[in-house]
Amino acid sequence: MPQLCDLHTHSTASDGQYAPAELARLVRSAGAEIWALTDHDTLDGLAEAGAAGTALGLWVLPGIELSAREYPALHLLGYGFSPADAGLRALCARLREGRGARRFRILDYLREKGVVLDLAELEAMAGGSNVARPHFARAMAERGYVSGVREAFDRYLDTPEFHARIEREKPEARECLDTLHAAGGWVSMAHPYQTGLAGEELEALVCRLRGWGLDAIECFYPRHSPEQTEEYLTLAQRYGLRVTGGSDFHGEKVKPDIAVTPYELELF
Repeated sequence: MPQLCDLHTHSTASDGQYAPAELARLVRSAGAEIWALTDHDTLDGLAEAGAAGTALGLWVLPGIELSAREYPALHLLGYGFSPADAGLRALCARLREGRGARRFRILDYLREKGVVLDLAELEAMAGGSNVARPHFARAMAERGYVSGVREAFDRYLDTPEFHARIEREKPEARECLDTLHAAGGWVSMAHPYQTGLAGEELEALVCRLRGWGLDAIECFYPRHSPEQTEEYLTLAQRYGLRVTGGSDFHGEKVKPDIAVTPYELELF
């Protein structure tokens, strides 16, 4: 039976605006029945999200978003795993260390471009989590270097030069899949359009990931065009994959055009 789900959201445990408990209330008020907090490379917000969401009547799936090495924006969403799994926790610790080191490289890179930011301000904005690109983007907007978060990414934080010079170490997709499966979870390919692939190239990637155990594709996403959604649904059917969907909500200060968006999905 289909249920309203938002399976892609971010909190202050990574680069979102709202604490997990606050986010649970927003998700519930949007009408969702099933929710997953999928912070980047961290499990830190899951206990708070689970307690708050359950109290509100949400079915809360443990979630995470991992970045894979093969493409700059190849992201994998893990669901239903054990947050206590030692292998997954070790992978998250390794990724957190890489993110921590990258903040200094980003500061130096932006300084070369004439953008001078204060690390203490960024750390306060992150609220104890790793400083990530959205924190830099928000700080740049608040300091007047750019008109908004989108311009910060377009001009500085999501360019070929940035990725060539600042890209952090990432695990291979197969390691992400193996680790999440070993922790008892299942895995969906996030926002396929961000890989820049379509047609035969995208199908070849999906086929390879399926061979490594990919379980699902995020077919429903606010920035997918109708044609893209149809392409991903076709791939899901062709390769026997589940269909997932999520808003990728970070908060209006981070992604002003993205609201919590439950999608009607039949997960189980």
